[in-house]
Amino acid sequence: MVESPPVVLTIAGFDPSSGAGITADIKTIAAHGCYGVSAITALTVQSGLGVRRVAPVDPKFLSESLEELIEDVKVSAVHIGMLANGGVAEAVAGFLERARPANIVLDPVVRSSSGASLLDPGGVEVLLARVMPLADVMTPNVDEARSLTGLEVGNLDQMKVAAERLRAMGAKAVVVTGGHLERAMDVLASQSGIEIFRAGRIASSNTHGTGCAFSSAVACQLARGRPLKTAVLLAKAYVLLAIRNSYAIGGGSGPLNHFYGGTVFES
Repeated sequence: MVESPPVVLTIAGFDPSSGAGITADIKTIAAHGCYGVSAITALTVQSGLGVRRVAPVDPKFLSESLEELIEDVKVSAVHIGMLANGGVAEAVAGFLERARPANIVLDPVVRSSSGASLLDPGGVEVLLARVMPLADVMTPNVDEARSLTGLEVGNLDQMKVAAERLRAMGAKAVVVTGGHLERAMDVLASQSGIEIFRAGRIASSNTHGTGCAFSSAVACQLARGRPLKTAVLLAKAYVLLAIRNSYAIGGGSGPLNHFYGGTVFES
């Protein structure tokens, strides 16, 4: 019998273009040799051109879906993306508090790159008060770090300060991603201190869903038993390769090539 791979649960919104959101997460999880299970937090009307509409799911329905999954399968890591509103965030927080799964990665999605709101004020409150303290690591980009801390976040020193502020607010570890800064870099803040990850910029417009891919990849690496620093490093390498080998599918921002290199990052 074939050995079962680690199971990674993604809790996120649905993007019809599959560049971001839950279907992109499933592709990333498969590319890392893990098995993805999922619970949808919201439906959206969107494409690479932007988000037009968001319709959150019924929180009770979401709670039942999560409880059903956790009763049946052993989950090795949980990825949390878009939460949409306070009711959905409450349902996810309640599930995490009851189930206490290992290796929780929180991607605090507040706004889309096109500027659409993806989390209401009530949802932000629940995210900060109840979801963030349960996560093993959170992965805001510079805009999300700015929104959550109220600090200016536009360079390396400011990224360090914002990461430490989020830790002071209750996060166990934080990766502030700055892939679209003039000099691409990420900052990891944890109990071990500050780590800086630098990379060259890639001239590509196919960057839709980079945050989803990165955070899902971190979850997969943690599910495989990697330490956090190694998980971040491998996830960053995966996203860079997926961008470098991407292709356009429409007129807007294109997706990453989630399956580039097959399962090179699973071993």
